[in-house]
Amino acid sequence: MDSTEHLIQERTLHREENFEVEISDLPAMSGAFDQRFTWVGRKILAWQQYKRRRLISVLCMFLLALLALFALLSSQTGSLISFAALPSHQAAPPPAQAYDRYDQRPLMIYPGHIGDVLKVAWSPDGKRLAAGGSDATVQIWDARSGDVLLVYRGHTDAVLDIAWSPDGARMASASRDGSVQVWDTRSGKLLFVYRDGSGAISTVAWSPDGTRIAFDTGYGSVEVWNIETGRRLLTYPGSPRNLIGVRSLAWSPDGTRIASTGDENTVQVWDAMTGKHMLTYQNHNDLVNDVQWSPNGSYIATASFDRTVQVWNAGSGKLLFIYTGHTDFVYSLAWSPDSTSIVSASKDGTVQVWNAFLGERPVTFLSQASSVAWAPRGPLIASGGSDGLVNVWLAA
Repeated sequence: MDSTEHLIQERTLHREENFEVEISDLPAMSGAFDQRFTWVGRKILAWQQYKRRRLISVLCMFLLALLALFALLSSQTGSLISFAALPSHQAAPPPAQAYDRYDQRPLMIYPGHIGDVLKVAWSPDGKRLAAGGSDATVQIWDARSGDVLLVYRGHTDAVLDIAWSPDGARMASASRDGSVQVWDTRSGKLLFVYRDGSGAISTVAWSPDGTRIAFDTGYGSVEVWNIETGRRLLTYPGSPRNLIGVRSLAWSPDGTRIASTGDENTVQVWDAMTGKHMLTYQNHNDLVNDVQWSPNGSYIATASFDRTVQVWNAGSGKLLFIYTGHTDFVYSLAWSPDSTSIVSASKDGTVQVWNAFLGERPVTFLSQASSVAWAPRGPLIASGGSDGLVNVWLAA
């Protein structure tokens, strides 16, 4: 074997043993050895491509593992809202993620109360906002400027409920001190007082014509009084068992009926003139905290410790919809002026706005509220809670 052939064989052995060599490093060959070195080059290229594919595969698997870990952590923290299992007669609302908006901030904040805000209420024209609190006062603000217009100090214990007269000139307030007081909203002058030595009075409501108020007593009954004459017109039991307390009252928009809730799972509907019992609604599984008639008079909505808000036909008592968006006790609710939406406040730390018949929830506010009220005009919602503040939100 001549020296040239011997040199080619040594280089060939060297190239076959070193798989890290680049193809561009191979010497140009011709003749009988050309095909052999071309085959070696293909092997080396295949090996390098194999190593690259393995590296890419490892990187992809690593990225997939990171994505899986992120998804797992997201499912653990999750949204504050989760829909519970719905009864068979109800269609499930769309997924909460499609409707939640936690970026909302109050448009206005009204300070002034020391302690809990227990009830908020808009004036009938929407120009003033009132709140009763555990500090035994009722405060009225200018809704636009936030200026305090009046602080009413006629009670000696927490104010549990307030209600504007239909003309906005008077306020009725119910208190833990056992009294219901009616007073002028401009001057604070006391116009009417009822005192009950048997215990706190929890709720009060005006008739639509502005001549009567209905309120509960410590004995579990509901009384209707003529404010202009100061005469009691009617007394009827707020629940089938008379000694059970009444939590909430609502007068129908046409003035013919009164709905009441007691410390039980039912709602009673009565004739406002005769006190005749007309209907019992009993689809809740726990105490009913709040009852509200829709502005058009066709529906009633109720909020309960069973974590639901239920919407039902005001005439027949037929259940129309159960909203299960809250994860804890529901304290308060209010209808929109057009009777299509509801806002509800819960112990779960949210105020939720949703369609009254579909359950779609476009907005969720993070707020520890125990009372909510919808402005009579426009998409404004007021809420009050344990921080002593009244917040106004945009419901859109």
